[in-house]
Amino acid sequence: MDLKVTQENLSKALQNVARVASGRSTLPILSHVLLKTVNNRLSVSATNLDIGITQYVGSKINVDGSVAVPGRLTQDFVSNLPSGTNISLKQEDHKIHIDAELYKSTINGANTEEFPVMPTIKKGTKVSLPAKVFKAALQQVIFAASSDETRPVLTGVYIYGNESKLYIAATDSYRLAEKQIGEHKEKIELLIPANALQELQRIMNEADKTVDILFDEQQVLFTVGDIELIARLIDGKYPDYQKLIPAKFVVKALVDKQELLSISKISSLFSRENANSITLEVKESDQSLSVQSIASQVGENTSTTNGKVTGSGTITLNSRYLLDGIQAIEGRSVEVCFNGKLEPLVLRDPAHKDYVHLVMPLKS
Repeated sequence: MDLKVTQENLSKALQNVARVASGRSTLPILSHVLLKTVNNRLSVSATNLDIGITQYVGSKINVDGSVAVPGRLTQDFVSNLPSGTNISLKQEDHKIHIDAELYKSTINGANTEEFPVMPTIKKGTKVSLPAKVFKAALQQVIFAASSDETRPVLTGVYIYGNESKLYIAATDSYRLAEKQIGEHKEKIELLIPANALQELQRIMNEADKTVDILFDEQQVLFTVGDIELIARLIDGKYPDYQKLIPAKFVVKALVDKQELLSISKISSLFSRENANSITLEVKESDQSLSVQSIASQVGENTSTTNGKVTGSGTITLNSRYLLDGIQAIEGRSVEVCFNGKLEPLVLRDPAHKDYVHLVMPLKS
């Protein structure tokens, strides 16, 4: 390998892929990044065997080749070089010589034959979405996925099409988030590890126009610009969560999002020693919504906002789940809906009816 590349392009690629190169793996090669010339471009790849990321970088290639180098060291070295520097990479066996004008270094690598073969999808189904829409949807949904590895199905994000609309959803059984992200004529079901989508979310930027999703029965490949991310799908049946979402509500309160967020945050301060428990009370008589929290040692708080209210009732919730749901709402107003203290609370955005957030109640 003998090529030239700019510091900005190589640093960005290393930053995007090197995070999945794990230094804690029992396989030392997984802490490495594979540099390889492909079709007159430099490909920069890393994998942890569950997720693989490749970014293609424009470069001037004199001699083709490939080398596996320590991900963290190479990333740190290149990122600390002055911006605007032109970098020359020359391979010698399992070493890479880096000449960056006044900065010269040799990094010892590993045998590229030890580096895992990056999986490919030869035949699959393809869906294309606006990158801006998909990234915003991930932000509204992904936090509701579970981190409990004993229930692997709930650690995934569910993308499905019902022959008319395309949805993305996540739940940890305590709260649920669902977003409609487009239209799709075929029936599809994908269960993608949330950590893979967190990596995708991290590497997407404002300049990206489209995200292409190619999948088969075992894997999914996301292509965004010059970046490819491939991940194994989670095997299992996702719960039929839609039956949890009530069709009608007895209690509804339309309130200002920022005011609801403010009073919920204030009450949450008093809920820390009480399992994050707070109680919402909606009163039709004075068109109000109150959030109350009582902590025996600290004290208590009741904060109130006014809005457009139908029906009256109370419900006890986990304050963190409520705050996450409010913050995920895009518009300026939030519609708070429930049917009683034993049924779930639903947050809706009247300005964006394609999103719903559900929080299960606590026993009061």
